[in-house]
Amino acid sequence: MKSYVIEIHPKELLKSVCIDTIALAFIYFTPVIAHLIAFPVYMIEPMRLMVILSMAHSSRRNSYLLAFTLPLFSYIATSHPEFFKMLIITAELGLNIFFFYWLSTRMKNVFLAMVSAIITSKVMCYTMYLIFFSIAFVRNEADVLFLFVQLITTILFSAYFFISWKKTINE
Repeated sequence: MKSYVIEIHPKELLKSVCIDTIALAFIYFTPVIAHLIAFPVYMIEPMRLMVILSMAHSSRRNSYLLAFTLPLFSYIATSHPEFFKMLIITAELGLNIFFFYWLSTRMKNVFLAMVSAIITSKVMCYTMYLIFFSIAFVRNEADVLFLFVQLITTILFSAYFFISWKKTINE
């Protein structure tokens, strides 16, 4: 039997643990935050936000870990999203990471790679919603305000990632 050892630098491990703890707490408290500020926080996609923060400040491996565990954690802790939707969101977040790293090797513009990765993963997500649910579900999920907020968050997430990526490369 083969065993594999993954060496993680203590500083990288600490960063990952901090990001993961903040991500889990943020997802856990999202319903409370939404209630307190009277804004549907799900529109800013808290799980994607946490995954992109992980991509910007942690490792690819940790980002995948969050992409695959945050939806499950949310489902277990808050019973939202529903099980099948949780699986689709998990796939969407994983695809977002995959597409970003794949595109970033082909395009030299990190901002455009992230925008493209987010949009591509969203298109695939809504295609899965359409296939497994219905057109009515997709229409309900994608009203005008929601799409506007999605456009703004996509640009902001990508800009943040671009700035933090440049800073990391320059250090």
